[in-house]
Amino acid sequence: MSEQIRILCVDDEQNVLNALRRIFMDDDYEIVIANSGKDGIRLLEEKEFQIVISDYRMPEMNGVEFLKQVYDNWPDTVRIVLSGYADAGAIVSAINEGRIYKFIPKPWNDDELKITIKNALERYFLFKENVKLTGELKYKNTELQKLNTQLEQYLALRTEMLEAHQRILDSIPLGVVGIDSNGMVACCNEQWVKLINHNTSVLSSFAENVFDKPMLDFIEEVKEKGSAEQTTTVNGAAGRLMGKKLGYEGEYYGVTVVFIPECAA
Repeated sequence: MSEQIRILCVDDEQNVLNALRRIFMDDDYEIVIANSGKDGIRLLEEKEFQIVISDYRMPEMNGVEFLKQVYDNWPDTVRIVLSGYADAGAIVSAINEGRIYKFIPKPWNDDELKITIKNALERYFLFKENVKLTGELKYKNTELQKLNTQLEQYLALRTEMLEAHQRILDSIPLGVVGIDSNGMVACCNEQWVKLINHNTSVLSSFAENVFDKPMLDFIEEVKEKGSAEQTTTVNGAAGRLMGKKLGYEGEYYGVTVVFIPECAA
């Protein structure tokens, strides 16, 4: 534990406070005493305490009233009541209003009290660690939601751009088809589908499965030479094929082929 352990002991009897100090003399705890609930509140406003031990019966402000204020303002503290007043109603009141961790009767057993304080500190730091982890998890979830939102926005924009790209392709009065570096049909426009008499399902199909040998030979020629063109007849439509290899700094991206019908030439 890196932080200083402070225990606030509140009792109107000085001999009780002295006894509590003596019990924890050999422990690495800072024991701070107060003779009333009012003094205890003042000390809590000045320093951070992990544990608050309070007598039940005190003048002006009893233990339950005091610990209720402690809970309302410093809920992370572990609250313990010491009392020789063993009334069941008092115990229930302390638990319900002060949200106490333990109700310890006077006279107490020193060893049992030390074990109680040790367990209370473990509870305090476990709760503190859980709060920290919960905060970190909340932060990471928030960041993840932001990333998901950004991804959704990016995908929506990409879809919009692809749709715009396809609309531009479809507006061209020539047949256009693109084959990527893996030999797969990456794009084609409506004019290509009409002229070549293919179905749009050719998209994402391998070229070797949808094109005849002359067309495949032309694609290979484009890949080898960088560009090519030839006059041909495709499905009864006369025209000219023009192809261009796509790449940058020696990296091959694919081939674009344009079919220009004779009537459009």
